[in-house]
Amino acid sequence: MKRYDKLIFVSNGDTCRAPMAEAVLKSKYLLEELEILSKGLVVLFPEPVNPKAEAVLAGHGLDMSSHAAEQFAQSDLQNRNLILVMTKALKQKILAEYENPVNVHLLTEYIGESGDITNPMGGTMEDYEACYQEMEKLISSLVIELNEEELLC
Repeated sequence: MKRYDKLIFVSNGDTCRAPMAEAVLKSKYLLEELEILSKGLVVLFPEPVNPKAEAVLAGHGLDMSSHAAEQFAQSDLQNRNLILVMTKALKQKILAEYENPVNVHLLTEYIGESGDITNPMGGTMEDYEACYQEMEKLISSLVIELNEEELLC
């Protein structure tokens, strides 16, 4: 039996790290079907993915050109949704500002590591590539974790 129906990556504005994580995870093999989304805590309007992030993703054969930033909402906090955030500050904000926050984890901590995922916003293409490489490594570990959880359910 599946543990989660939906996984939502959360970043500040849903234009860089979270959509990058979404694209990487969607390119991986999971044992069970899982709806994968990204959302932001500060989304004023549906912006596209940051052009540098989109270029890095395209360089790795991933496409997020149709992505539009979406605001994280109270309704996203469901028992069968897994919420993975990019920084401790984002996790604290969700825990403090939303009612009954369940299954909210820092991505790194969920896979047994520590630390925030660096935001490359305003940086060079090399910064965005470094963020992608970090995301690829973390998501690969996440896939192992999720698949092992499914085997144990």
